[in-house]
Amino acid sequence: MKQRLILFMTLLSLASFTKTNAQEKSFIEITEVDSTLSPGDNFYRYANGKWYDSISIPASQSGVGAYMFMNYPQRIRLQGILDSVSQGQHYLGSIEQKVGDFYVSGMDTVTINKRGYDPIKPILSNIKAISDLPSLMTFVANQVKVDNSSIMAFGVGADDKNSNMNIAHAYQTGLGLPDRDYYFKSDSSTVAIQEAYKTYLATLFQLTGSEPAQAKRDAALVYNIDKQLAESHRTRVERRDVKANYNKMALKDLEKAQPNIGWSNFLKHLGAKTDSIDIAQPPYYDKLNELLKTTPLENWKVYLKANVIEEYASHLSKPFVDAIFEFNKVISGQAVQKSRGEIMASEVDNYLGEALGQLYVKKYFPEDAKMRMLDLVKNVQNAYAARINKLEWMSDSTKIKAKEKLFAMRLKIGYPDKWKDYSNVNISKDTYFENIVSAAAASYQREMAKLDQPVDKSEWYTTPSTVTAYNNPSANEIVFPAGILQPPYFDNNADDALNYGGIGMVIGHEITHTFDDQGAQYDKDGNVKNWWTEDDYAQFKSRIQQVKDQYSTFTVLDSLHVNGDMTVGENTADIAGIAVAYDAFKMTPEGQNQEKIGDFTPDQRFFLSVARIWKVKMKDEFLRLWINNNPHSPPIWRVNGPLMNTSPFYNAFDVKVDNKMFLPKEDRITIW
Repeated sequence: MKQRLILFMTLLSLASFTKTNAQEKSFIEITEVDSTLSPGDNFYRYANGKWYDSISIPASQSGVGAYMFMNYPQRIRLQGILDSVSQGQHYLGSIEQKVGDFYVSGMDTVTINKRGYDPIKPILSNIKAISDLPSLMTFVANQVKVDNSSIMAFGVGADDKNSNMNIAHAYQTGLGLPDRDYYFKSDSSTVAIQEAYKTYLATLFQLTGSEPAQAKRDAALVYNIDKQLAESHRTRVERRDVKANYNKMALKDLEKAQPNIGWSNFLKHLGAKTDSIDIAQPPYYDKLNELLKTTPLENWKVYLKANVIEEYASHLSKPFVDAIFEFNKVISGQAVQKSRGEIMASEVDNYLGEALGQLYVKKYFPEDAKMRMLDLVKNVQNAYAARINKLEWMSDSTKIKAKEKLFAMRLKIGYPDKWKDYSNVNISKDTYFENIVSAAAASYQREMAKLDQPVDKSEWYTTPSTVTAYNNPSANEIVFPAGILQPPYFDNNADDALNYGGIGMVIGHEITHTFDDQGAQYDKDGNVKNWWTEDDYAQFKSRIQQVKDQYSTFTVLDSLHVNGDMTVGENTADIAGIAVAYDAFKMTPEGQNQEKIGDFTPDQRFFLSVARIWKVKMKDEFLRLWINNNPHSPPIWRVNGPLMNTSPFYNAFDVKVDNKMFLPKEDRITIW
């Protein structure tokens, strides 16, 4: 099976708009509306109210519903595939043998529990043997090669200024908490997380032989090093600055600036032959260079011991898994541990994702969904071009550049054209830990093979079964894996209103990332290069600021504010995504009439579909985690926020000035 990669090199006229016959589609009733509420006061709750009030969050989850929480039923699907394939007889080296035996090895908790922490004892012995800074950095390099970025995060990816070539990148790392800010906040919920983390560290030390008092002292030591590293970390908002986070440096200059790291020897032990590295966040490596000299070697060995136990704890015996859960439930609100089958479905997807993905698409992905998606994307692109043509704030010369970029966009649907090769991954039914290490080492070797080589534009950065979509600005591509091409996002048998309000909105959203505050800095070939006039870019930035300011006023849990600066890219994509999907929908036969389907007009069904794709109910703890770390606004504001700025929504549901979502026309934001 081959993926269709569409490269639009010329402008397509709106006359070529693909039409679908809504009358051939099935009637899908919308049953979750709470008609006791006013749609103009809280459309999110109006559209999803009956569902929200009746649904319960599974005890093993932090939330339920659409969006990321659809990956829970996806894992159940994957578990079904794995239960089946693991019981068969397969050729050694086949994808069925690898995913089946990997799954069996992880389900064998009797053997895993019997081994305790034996699998990491050789690694802990290597830490004890560290005698100086060079041997410490050699150990760190060896761990990077099996996907453990303890104090050095190294990877290979496209060069922002030459997107056809892969280069080496280094990123800030070194923290055990989700983000730098957790080390410096003093509110009660954050302090509870800090204390839970220290307890977790102490528990890990005790599980590997330390006395309680010593374990507590070592946990405090590790937390202190963490906090010093966190001081150098750029915030999530600062990391949105594309140019500030690109710092390609010659190796010889790095050696001079950061001699304690020993970059040349570090790269040698990585097997990475290159003369330059993009240091995404230089302050971190400056701080690390300083701490490598000022922090006693024995303290670093304690820190690395904690890092290794944390890194591998989920692959060890039950006491380690229990310790992880006790820490994570404070962060996420999850009440009970996930089943072993669900955990292993995630693990196989993580380490052998495209092998498992081949089995998933055979079972669950209809090929005709690709053709419908191609039509939808083409229609949304054409509607986007029409909106660009009508922009009053943009000059004609910039409009031409914007449309060139729009139609140069690559499209990936369902699954890769070329599957990853797992032939060098050794999998056995009775060696779960070793299977993990083998898969991680193979992944690293795939990365190293790309260093200073041309970019493979066919590569995917998610697995086929994952419910997600993404925009890759350095490749100017949008990607929709098979996992998201299911209800409520996409239904090949549904009417156009539901599909354009669902996956059509997602398509518009992902296209808009090409033109958000970050994506707008990349040209049609994926290079960071200016294609704007000075006046147009100033106008664009003023509208981006409007989005930041508006979303910063939105709250959840009474007083917890959305971070408008951190979420601006996603919010921009939500606002424009709905607008362009609506325009595309209005050019279909269903969109051009007002005949009701059930109780709702086509326009109303479109907007109800928008609300349905973000219906989520989550624990308060997880919502706090979301607000602090997720670049997307929480679900309620992914619906109400953009719709407050969408005039056709006002018309569809008769939103008046006294409704809570009402904004005067002059205050409604339009960017694209």
